Amino acid sequence: MNQATKTCFRRSTPTARRGAITVLAAFFSMIVLGMVAMSVDIGYVFSMKEEMQRTADAAALAACWDYGQNLAQGNDATTSEQSARSTAQQFAANNQVGNTGPLLDANSSNAATGDLVFGYINDVYDPQATFDTTSSNLFNTVKVRVRRDAQLNGEAPSFFARIFGHTGQPLYANATAAIVRDVRGFKTPNGGATIELLPFALDLETWNDWMAKSGPGLTDNWTWDSVNQEVHSGPDGWLEVNLYPQSTGSPGNRGTVDIGSNNNSTADIARQILYGITAADLAYHGGKLELDHCGELLLNGDTGISAGVKDELEAIKGQPRTIPIFSQVNGLGNNAMYTIVCWMGIRIVDVKLTGPMSKKHVTIQAAPMVGPGVIPSTETGTSAYVYSPAVLLE
Repeated sequence: MNQATKTCFRRSTPTARRGAITVLAAFFSMIVLGMVAMSVDIGYVFSMKEEMQRTADAAALAACWDYGQNLAQGNDATTSEQSARSTAQQFAANNQVGNTGPLLDANSSNAATGDLVFGYINDVYDPQATFDTTSSNLFNTVKVRVRRDAQLNGEAPSFFARIFGHTGQPLYANATAAIVRDVRGFKTPNGGATIELLPFALDLETWNDWMAKSGPGLTDNWTWDSVNQEVHSGPDGWLEVNLYPQSTGSPGNRGTVDIGSNNNSTADIARQILYGITAADLAYHGGKLELDHCGELLLNGDTGISAGVKDELEAIKGQPRTIPIFSQVNGLGNNAMYTIVCWMGIRIVDVKLTGPMSKKHVTIQAAPMVGPGVIPSTETGTSAYVYSPAVLLE
């Protein structure tokens, strides 16, 4: 320290020194306060973004599931879409963001830039797949954007940062959910789950009549009570067909297909009815049952259904299952070869495999079947009432 500095320092009064220290303290206090304000507001923003993402995920999954259920119940695409938009808004409102249930713009015109957009992805497992919003009859995907901005729900507010003129900021969260509507086949699911696929095939001719709701052999004598999970007698608007082959003018050769060994025993079939198709069963087919590039799958089988599995069929009455649909059969008896061309979701509503041939029946009704291991198809018409669970893609 030079002499001039020493002299200047000696001449400064205690009061002046205390004033300088006070100014410095105030300055550093403002810096600390600013840092505290930033950390509190940033923490609040991160918390709000997590809540918004949770809300977007819930709304997308709920909308996608509601859409699939409506389609499975026979509603048209427009009605199904409207219901799903309402469901998405409801789930968004029920999941609070910053102590408030956010509003979600319904985007009824389905503008591609909207907050709730329906579209089609031909492969839900391909992250690069194109999202098409032009073909409403194919829609299988829902995109949801939850936002807090000046136009909707208000910006996320700042608290301490307001003293620096920062009143808030816009926040956005996006989610995409999809279901597989067109099923090409089934593969071994992760985690060892089974495929609830019955080893009994229905002919394509009857299936086409069934889908058109017009043709011989169609009845409406049973009702599925979804509340009590029971089957009751009486019509409910859902037509039924007899899966058992009859000699009454209806197409014949319906029967049992071998999923697994070509020598499946009655015990194997009974197990598959009750517990589904296992990984060991699928291993006989290379780990999957899948329509080829021509839209066909050949399965060995046996025309007819054994009375030895009537108890097992009775035990799963009302439960959804998938069955294969065949276009032709070559060969007779246990040398039959079925050409499978699509898949159908059904439930059994009545079983009788004793008595005269004309009285035997395994009566089935269309039912939405949701299960694991679905292989998506890029072609429409490969399945009906068979879906994958709604899954988050984003």
